[in-house]
Amino acid sequence: MSTPSGTPARRLASDTLATVGPAVRRPDFDRSGLETGIVHLGLGAFHRAHQAVYTDGLLRRDPRWGIVGASLRSPATRDALAPQDFLYTMVERDRQGDRMRIIGALLGTVVAPEAPEDLLALMARPSVRIVSLTVTEKGYRHDPATGALDEDQPDVRHDATHSDRPRTTPGFLVAALARRREAGLPPFTVLSCDNLPSNGETTRRVVLRMAELQDRELARWVENEVAFPSTMVDRIVPATTDADRALVAATLGIEDASPVVTEPFSQWIIEDRFPAGRPAWEETGATFAMDVAPFERMKLRLLNGSHSAIAYLGRLAGYPTVADAISDPDLSRFIRAMMDEEVTPTLDLPASVDLSAYKDRLMARFANPALRHRTAQIAIDGSQKLPQRLLEPIQERIAAGAPIDRLALAVAGWMRHAAGTDEAGRSIAIDDPMGVRISALAREAGMMAARLAPALMSIAEIFGKDLPHDQRFVGPVTAALERLCTTGVRKAINTDLS
Repeated sequence: MSTPSGTPARRLASDTLATVGPAVRRPDFDRSGLETGIVHLGLGAFHRAHQAVYTDGLLRRDPRWGIVGASLRSPATRDALAPQDFLYTMVERDRQGDRMRIIGALLGTVVAPEAPEDLLALMARPSVRIVSLTVTEKGYRHDPATGALDEDQPDVRHDATHSDRPRTTPGFLVAALARRREAGLPPFTVLSCDNLPSNGETTRRVVLRMAELQDRELARWVENEVAFPSTMVDRIVPATTDADRALVAATLGIEDASPVVTEPFSQWIIEDRFPAGRPAWEETGATFAMDVAPFERMKLRLLNGSHSAIAYLGRLAGYPTVADAISDPDLSRFIRAMMDEEVTPTLDLPASVDLSAYKDRLMARFANPALRHRTAQIAIDGSQKLPQRLLEPIQERIAAGAPIDRLALAVAGWMRHAAGTDEAGRSIAIDDPMGVRISALAREAGMMAARLAPALMSIAEIFGKDLPHDQRFVGPVTAALERLCTTGVRKAINTDLS
């Protein structure tokens, strides 16, 4: 960005923060006095719009919880934020407009592939009491169908025998915990904030197995001493665009290379197990609970499952954003009926939870036209998301002898999407860790449901061993895929479904 005279624009940083106008909220604490209490693995937009914001509001009263982030793949976030002293703008956006706030909780970033030793040393610091994660489903290096560590992955095999040079999230966690054990330090709490069912238990399972592969005594220590609380996180955070950056610069009067844009709604439910201590996140809106699992299922199945259905069906129909797709009255009715008739019966929540109001609010959030959440972004990594979001409620419905027609159509939407074109013949890029395999199977099968459905169901890492042989699943999914292939999304969703 340049000024009209051609000179470089000023950048958001500690020495320019005071120039930001009063309409933009700024940090109310002395950043130079913060300690590093949290290391966060997977420094993406979601963490910066969610957990970092909850922490930011506490630092004036309790400076022990500054955050250092770790990028596990790319240096892009570090390169954007380092010249800004790791300050960035959060934009909350809805129909009423934009509200901006500068977040100061982030103190630095380590890029793990460049400096793995720096990250391990950081996690071994005595002041670090929590290591949190938003590494996406594929970052856990697990089999999505079983939840077990995928020991066939080359990087997992590497970390099992090269604990001093880890490449994976479980590898880094085990190596850092080993250092703390050797130094006589208590372990940090491992806090997953990803959209996984029982995310704490999933994290515990893969970390414990990695430890077993390296050192049985270390594994026993991890099993007995390390806490892995589960969480439920909820906030829609679309990818930031150049237009967003230009708007932030115009409002601040200085450039921010890496703002985050989000909705006003935010929810964080946390299992309260932190032996080494924790921030008072309840003071900034988080909820602590004895059992997070019912809330996890509610969110994974109602919000994330609906998001996936909207992404695949909407993208096939040519809708670029969730708001565009949900503005189609037929698709909107389909999504709400899927929530009400097939997903809600699989949930068991406390009587105090008003599920009808929750679903009303979800539909309003989906329809927010100011938040351009792209269907292509949500469609990423479908192989990792389908088991938790759609296949688990399907299995419960089948066990109960209940119909699955709408959920089956959502799964069929993923299959039709895997064919690589939308209904207008435009190419669709398959962004997925199993993308090469998925695309090859889809190409070989062609646009014939009777061939495409069994070809994709053969991927045991997604569908497991039982569903592909259960006609109560195979029949409805194949029939739904046939409708999508021959009549398209609009007619398919208007078929008389039970």
